Amino acid sequence: MNRPIVLGAGPAGSVAALLLAEGGAEPILIDRDAEVRDAICGGFLSWRTAEGLKRLGCDPATLGARPVTRLRLFAGRRTAEAPLPQMAYGLSRHLLDGALRQLAIAKGARFEVDRARRVAPGFIEGERRRWESPAIFLATGKHDVRGERRPRATNNPALGLRVRLPPSAQLERLIGAAIELHLFPGGYAGIVLQEGGSANVCLALRKSALAKAGGDPLEALQGVVRDNPHFARRMAHAEDRLPIDTIGAVPYGWIAKETEEGLYRLGDQAAVIPSLAGEGMAIALASGEAAAQSYLQGQGASQYQRSFARRAAQPVGVAKLLWHMAETSSGALAMTVASRIVPAFAELAMRMSRIH
Repeated sequence: MNRPIVLGAGPAGSVAALLLAEGGAEPILIDRDAEVRDAICGGFLSWRTAEGLKRLGCDPATLGARPVTRLRLFAGRRTAEAPLPQMAYGLSRHLLDGALRQLAIAKGARFEVDRARRVAPGFIEGERRRWESPAIFLATGKHDVRGERRPRATNNPALGLRVRLPPSAQLERLIGAAIELHLFPGGYAGIVLQEGGSANVCLALRKSALAKAGGDPLEALQGVVRDNPHFARRMAHAEDRLPIDTIGAVPYGWIAKETEEGLYRLGDQAAVIPSLAGEGMAIALASGEAAAQSYLQGQGASQYQRSFARRAAQPVGVAKLLWHMAETSSGALAMTVASRIVPAFAELAMRMSRIH
C-alpha cells in the first residue's frame, strides 16, 4: 500500500488528511473512535488558530464559537486584565474536531476506525488489522502509542484535568468575553466560555499535587477551589456529582527534533506547548499543514521534523518559561502585577508564544 496513513483524526491529523487529499495523495485517516469525542484540551482558539481555520474553509464563527477579546489573570487575590492582540474564540473540541474530520472526508480522505497497538516506520499494528505505508502521519495527540513513546524528563510531570460548567447568567457576568488564567502554586487553571454558554475549565497540576490529594482528582480540584477565591466563585456554579476528565504525564515543553524516515510527527507528537499559552491548536494546524506539504513536495519526514522543530522552538520555549513562573507564588504574583501595571507585558508574552 502506497497511500499515506494518518493516525488520529484530531485537528492535526484531519488537516494533514485534508491537504493530502487535495494534493491527490488519497490518504487513509484512522481514528480509534467512530464518533467524535470532546477532548480535554484545546477549547481556546487563538487568533493564529482562527486564521488557519479560515484558510482551510472552517470559520469558527459559523460553528457557533464564542468571541474572546481579553485575557484575565488571577494570582491569589490579585487580578490583571489585558486585551488580546486580535479576536480569539472559545469552541469545544467536539465541534471543532467533527468539522475538520468531515472536511477531510469530503476532500477524499478514506476514514477507518481502528485502535493502534503499535506504530513503527512503515506500519501500524491495529486491533482490526495491520496497516502498511511508506508514509505514516502520527497525530495521536497527548496519547502515546507503543513503539513511539515520548520521553518523560521528570518524576513530577504535569497532569491534565477538565470539567465543564453549565450555562448560567452568573457565569456570563463573571467570565464574559475573556480567557481566564488562575495561577496557583504547582499549577494553573484556564476557563473560557464556549458555544451555548457552557464554561470549559482545564487545569494543569503536578503529579505531586494529585498524590497529596490521595490520588483523587476531585479532592485535588477541591483543594484548588479552597485556596483560590476567584476560582471558587466560578466553580460555585458546578453541578453536583461533577464528572472530571483526566490525562496523565503530559510532557509540556517537549519538541520532536528528529524522527525516523517515513514517520511524520504532528500536533502534540511534534511539540507540546504548555496549555496556558493557548497555542496548542495553532501548533496542531501548522504541523498538519507543514507535514502534508512536505510529503506532497517529495521531502522526507526527517527534513520536515527538523524544520518544524525550529518553528516551534520560540513559542514552546516562551510558554515553558511562563509556565514555570506561574507555578510559583512569587512568579505568578510578578506576572499578574506586571500585566496590570504594564499591559504591554501581557501582549508581548502572548505574541512571543505564537507559532508562525
